[in-house]
Amino acid sequence: MKVLTKNRRARFNYQIEKTVVAGIELLGSEVKAIRMGRMQLQDAFVDFRGQEAWLIGSHIGEYPYAKSFGHEPRRERRLLLKRDEIDRWSRKVRERGFSVVPLDVHLSEKGWVKITLGLGKGKRTIDKRETIKKRDQERDMQRREH
Repeated sequence: MKVLTKNRRARFNYQIEKTVVAGIELLGSEVKAIRMGRMQLQDAFVDFRGQEAWLIGSHIGEYPYAKSFGHEPRRERRLLLKRDEIDRWSRKVRERGFSVVPLDVHLSEKGWVKITLGLGKGKRTIDKRETIKKRDQERDMQRREH
């Protein structure tokens, strides 16, 4: 599994409880651009509309060799999930205040572009400070060992 792009802020801003791997409905120029590393997940999130899940706010840069038949960089992309997963996750988002955020985009063994989604709750400022403190302590321990 080759990771093509990561959403580094997602695990910092959210306490992730569950993850799922989904497919993305893409155009050919989008696949080529993603393989070149031109995708950003910074402000992306998942929205549930009816019986479908949509990736909103992601950016896929232009593929330079497909200017005449390229794609729109910030268009909404449909996610390919099973119906029961969509129902279960949309119910949690509505009832309990969870959010679904993209964690990373990677290639599967067959060469398909897949996205890892995380179901989590937003962290408070205090929790974020504790995360930073733990990370700094672990970094200091690593320095002392070497």
